[in-house]
Amino acid sequence: MISAGDFRNGVTLEIDGNVVQILEFQHVKPGKGAAFVRTKLKNVINGGVVEKTFRPTEKFPQARIDRVDMQYLYADGDLFNFMNMETYDQMAVDKGTVGDSLKFVKENETVKVCSYNGSVFAIEPPLFVELEITETEPGFKGDTAQGATKPATVETGAQVNVPLFVNQGDKIKIDTRTGEYLSRV
Repeated sequence: MISAGDFRNGVTLEIDGNVVQILEFQHVKPGKGAAFVRTKLKNVINGGVVEKTFRPTEKFPQARIDRVDMQYLYADGDLFNFMNMETYDQMAVDKGTVGDSLKFVKENETVKVCSYNGSVFAIEPPLFVELEITETEPGFKGDTAQGATKPATVETGAQVNVPLFVNQGDKIKIDTRTGEYLSRV
């Protein structure tokens, strides 16, 4: 159990039957009245963010989130198949749970599968991936005005904006959190 007075960023709790993660917290001591803790909470299952206030003495159970390294094997229709690297157990996750998290991930790469009480709620791709550009228009000399970009398609089928000097067949490094081009490899 964690009291509201001991809240920290990133802590995962069970509040009112929901699993939430603390994004921000602030201890407030008004000149008149009792102190309270103002928080911004993110529901880890559906991604919703709410703001709530608590008395510092309120206590909540800490939620145990399991993050397991698994290998992404293949997509089969609306199911994505993963394998646990230690036990070699395989599991399928539906498209609604996966969402866009695998748009920069190739088959056989390692991802983190997040689950609560045995039910998977999110897939965390690696922070940075290296992918080959399969399609982009050639850049032209003289078109290099301050940070100009062009669209490019990478080998997973995702679209990325890249600088004009990047050509088809180049390998690039991408930040999976923002989908931004970082560098050529």
